[in-house]
Amino acid sequence: MINYYVERNHNIEQCTAPQPGGWISLVDPTSDEIRDTAAEFDIPIDAVKAALDLDERSRVELDDNYRMILVNIPTRETDSTHELYTTIPLGIILTGEYVITVCSKDTHILRGFVNGTERDFHPGKQSRFVFQILYATARRFLLYLRLIEKKSDSTELEFGRFQKNKELLEIMKLEKSLVYFSVGLRSNETVLEKLVRSDFIKKYEEDSELLEDVIVENKQAIEMAKINTDILESMSNTFASVISNNLNVAMKVLAIITLVMAIPTMIFSAYGMNLAADYMPFANSPFGFPIIIGIAALASIVTMVIILRIKLFK
Repeated sequence: MINYYVERNHNIEQCTAPQPGGWISLVDPTSDEIRDTAAEFDIPIDAVKAALDLDERSRVELDDNYRMILVNIPTRETDSTHELYTTIPLGIILTGEYVITVCSKDTHILRGFVNGTERDFHPGKQSRFVFQILYATARRFLLYLRLIEKKSDSTELEFGRFQKNKELLEIMKLEKSLVYFSVGLRSNETVLEKLVRSDFIKKYEEDSELLEDVIVENKQAIEMAKINTDILESMSNTFASVISNNLNVAMKVLAIITLVMAIPTMIFSAYGMNLAADYMPFANSPFGFPIIIGIAALASIVTMVIILRIKLFK
């Protein structure tokens, strides 16, 4: 899908064709849309398609006809039982009087510019537009990291109540999300460092503070991702230890029951054999059966007391 936007009377409006000083948004574009855009603005098709490759890493690319910034942006995928946070590439191509963005999904980051929630947005100011996209990306990373932190807290409480494997799987999902975030944030940090050191994008005085804010927010997100990763790793190890300890306790109980029941089993097995009654104790007594039951019960109780006293399974 391809959409064209332009600023009119301080409002962002959608139009049917590209306008000078406007913004061209490609979201999960078709092959025809990619080919037409590349031909119209004299951009290599590979440059337009770069952001559609989920394995692409953040980078900057400079050519005679265009400048491209590729960054990783956070996104959230939801299935029937779990949420997975991951990253996808976003391409920002600057060519002449146009800003072209290419992404495989309709994201909250670009949606904020379309619906007007991003303040002081002017697509004609290319440098500021790029910095605003990067700032929105860093803020979205921080938002999702806070959600991951809350999710880990709720998972910890849930595990304390039920101690099931489901919580371990949830922690694994969150750890996987943080790996994606850490890699994406560090890749973006490399791009930001290049933007600061070079003249890849012209930096106006009024935009320098915004770029500094982007760098600060990105560093904060990196630190937050590292802290959450350490916390989740510790939680995962603790959960695994608790489950293993519970299994050991269950095995101890079963072992005690097996030992206690072994003695009555041996006595009853002996009396179940085909032997002459004259040689079996209490075989001819009218109270033989309850006596044998009593002996077996007493032997089990004594065995239990001995096990508990010597703390055999401590």
